[in-house]
Amino acid sequence: MDKLPKIGIPVIIVIIILIILIAKSAVTIGSGEAGVLYKTFDDGVVTDKPPLGEGFHLVAPWNKVFIYEVRQQEILEKMNVLSSNGLDIKLEASVWFQPDFTSLGKLHQEKSEMYKERVLLPAIRSAARSVVGRYTPEQLYSSKRDAIQQEIFEETKKIVEDQYIQLNEVLVRDVTLPPTIKDAIERKLKQEQESLEYEFRLVTAAKEAEKVIIEAQGKADANRILSASLTDKILQDKGIEATLELSKSPNSKVVVIGSGDSGLPLILGDN
Repeated sequence: MDKLPKIGIPVIIVIIILIILIAKSAVTIGSGEAGVLYKTFDDGVVTDKPPLGEGFHLVAPWNKVFIYEVRQQEILEKMNVLSSNGLDIKLEASVWFQPDFTSLGKLHQEKSEMYKERVLLPAIRSAARSVVGRYTPEQLYSSKRDAIQQEIFEETKKIVEDQYIQLNEVLVRDVTLPPTIKDAIERKLKQEQESLEYEFRLVTAAKEAEKVIIEAQGKADANRILSASLTDKILQDKGIEATLELSKSPNSKVVVIGSGDSGLPLILGDN
């Protein structure tokens, strides 16, 4: 009976050690994540194999796994940049990105888990300053917003394309100008709008006047053509037709007395 406890203690110790080893060896990678394996007694970061995918993994307890989010992420960056004429502009932009899954080991080895702070944010700041510096405040405020957004995206992508980062989109959310400049631009835009409205009214009035002139000219031409075509013979025939129609009226007594100057009979009627 005394031997049982002596045998049981080592077994318990072994079991505890095994539990600790298994706990240290077990790695669970969540949805939208991937793991970079670091081999302590080998070549360090594994870069020649794909990263560990989602799910449960067992690794040697002396090795480490660094977990990265590989789904699309967003960084909101607010920065001060200068326009082409040296005015201070506040720019707010959202960056959609994700690490390159197949190059995750190299990203960890060369940039570390701080790759957003060390690579992505400096890249977006540099691109924004370069692009905004080409435009005036008026262009930034109104017509060039979409073009600026696309140019910032393209320039940022050039910087990070060999840094193991996949850039998906850059969205310019807000451009804030100095208040005095903003007010001056708004006044100018209002004046331009009023000028366009005035020009539109002038063009509309000119078209209406032209329409009236054309209609009047058409009527004058029609009357001239009609007058030229009405001969004495045609007028006499029309008069005879009208006289015959009038003589058929049931409400009148018709008395024909001689004829008029035009050769048509004169018709008198009493009601």
